[in-house]
Amino acid sequence: MFDLKGRVAIVTGGNGGIGLGMAKGLARAGARVVVAARNREKSSAAVRELKALGADALALTVDVTDERSVEALVADAAQQCGRIDILVNNAGINIRKPAHELPVAQWQQVIDTNLTSAFVCSRAVYPHLKRAGGGKIINIGSMLSIFGASFAPAYGASKGGVVQLTKSLAVGWAADNIQVNAVLPGWVDTDLTRQARQQLPGLNERVLARSPSGRWGTIDDFEGIAVFLASPASAFITGTAIAVDGGYSTQV
Repeated sequence: MFDLKGRVAIVTGGNGGIGLGMAKGLARAGARVVVAARNREKSSAAVRELKALGADALALTVDVTDERSVEALVADAAQQCGRIDILVNNAGINIRKPAHELPVAQWQQVIDTNLTSAFVCSRAVYPHLKRAGGGKIINIGSMLSIFGASFAPAYGASKGGVVQLTKSLAVGWAADNIQVNAVLPGWVDTDLTRQARQQLPGLNERVLARSPSGRWGTIDDFEGIAVFLASPASAFITGTAIAVDGGYSTQV
């Protein structure tokens, strides 16, 4: 039920953070993983880590904000791997500024990277998933798909949009046996959140105080949800947004 042998997965931003955690889960389950990102050095290191798990993995360079780059990525992945079955739309950025200090150019940069790229990547893989008889798309949202934050208006808007995009794609492509779901990470220990802890005094203490689990998440916490949503085990689950947050969103 959770076996991904013979399946090919593209993970955008799969060379670090939550994307790498998900890529590791998919690799352990037997999938061939395409690490798609801009930083070639980081991607090469991620591929080495995946291969050390006994997985088949390769790295392809992409700029997810460039439609032609995305189309080239998908064509290259399909040519090298023979098929595409799974897409994880994980690539994302954040610019922490209150709305009154945020230039439109930076707003657009966040929207293009976090939201528009998920649409463009999903649209590009759709024919391949349909040809394979079905497939899985996993979109990465955020706790800010649910909550607001004064320091992240563009990020929150983009991640809220990811959830609504997920629902639209799920409805539109259900007849093609394509399931589309979103994962909403809570506070996870990554390079991005380490920066946030430096920029936002008291953040660490507030997160720990509110989280029933009493800890920050790790990238390894995302291996299981990636396998579940990419596997036949979730064949009747689509259009959902699943929080992976140690219970952060369950209490006030």
